[in-house]
Amino acid sequence: MFTIRMYSKADMTKGHGVLSAHDEQVALIKNYLPDDFKIAENGSLSCQLNHFHTINPEFLLKAWIGRIKGIKNVGYVHFLPETLKNSIQLPRPIQYLFYKYVLFFYRQMDALVTVNPYFIDVLESYGISRDKVTYIPNVVSSKKFFRMTPGEKEKARSHFHLHENGFTVLCAGQLQKRKGVLDFVQMAMQMPQIHFVWAGDFSFGKISKDYELIRRVVSNPPKNLTFLGLVDHEEMNLLYNACDMMLLPSYEELFPMTVLEAMSCGLPIVVRKLEIYDNILFDFVQYARTTPEFIEYIRHLSEDPDFYSHCCRQSKAGSIKYSENAVANQWRKYYTAIITGCSAQQTLTSLQQQNSYTKACASSRSVL
Repeated sequence: MFTIRMYSKADMTKGHGVLSAHDEQVALIKNYLPDDFKIAENGSLSCQLNHFHTINPEFLLKAWIGRIKGIKNVGYVHFLPETLKNSIQLPRPIQYLFYKYVLFFYRQMDALVTVNPYFIDVLESYGISRDKVTYIPNVVSSKKFFRMTPGEKEKARSHFHLHENGFTVLCAGQLQKRKGVLDFVQMAMQMPQIHFVWAGDFSFGKISKDYELIRRVVSNPPKNLTFLGLVDHEEMNLLYNACDMMLLPSYEELFPMTVLEAMSCGLPIVVRKLEIYDNILFDFVQYARTTPEFIEYIRHLSEDPDFYSHCCRQSKAGSIKYSENAVANQWRKYYTAIITGCSAQQTLTSLQQQNSYTKACASSRSVL
């Protein structure tokens, strides 16, 4: 049995995907691979591998000390300079130094894991060898996120004060322009008969990009749009089940945890047509390019029961593709290979077959 020490300070702020991804991945190893790996959650146990989920400066020292001791260092790539650029606003000199630091941290790792294969090429463009980068998808717990019965759904709607019979569209994410929050407001304004719900807050406070603009919009929304603010993670399954569909108009993502959570709950999902989704979401979701196309999907799902059922089945297929057993098996192979000395490229080659999907299925994506 190998011991892995997990490092993360994602819990310094709530309501963001990095925190959810960390918690789910740690729980996955504990619950599905207890005979293979032990998780060291404090400094009392020796280990064979350090896994850094966040890039805090103090973790650099731990990585350097670990290397001297022969401990392998793995870094999780949850963001890159271009994704940070549209999330937080900093003075230009500080922003420049911060972006430099992000890439410097990644270069100090023996190996990197990204949750989207698209970013292997992006990392290579920054001078990081693709041989040290491996793609392993995010995962969510089927015990935490699941489809409820019609009776439970009714209680869930009551809990969040949603209309009992009205069609409800959910988006969950930080209040950021890149997340498409202003587009979401436009959709609500053009579809007064539909109830729209946004779960999420300003995770980075006043340094969030376009904070003042979005704050003014959120303080005076259309009557059919509810901003719930930050919803506890423990209540998110209840919220997904209280709503009728998941809509993600975001312009930038890696591998949205909210999409996986909605899949696990069997909700129809509509996302913006982005290149980064091509090799992860396949035909599990519906794709829209513009606000009118999002609106057409909402209309179609709210009025056509057969189409609604079809999209539910597609979503459920996605949850099977990214099941806990499937992803846990990838982590078993990856951790074992890194600890025993195999290169990330060798590991990537063996995992590519698991992460591939048929071209026929991928080419059948729905786009209005």
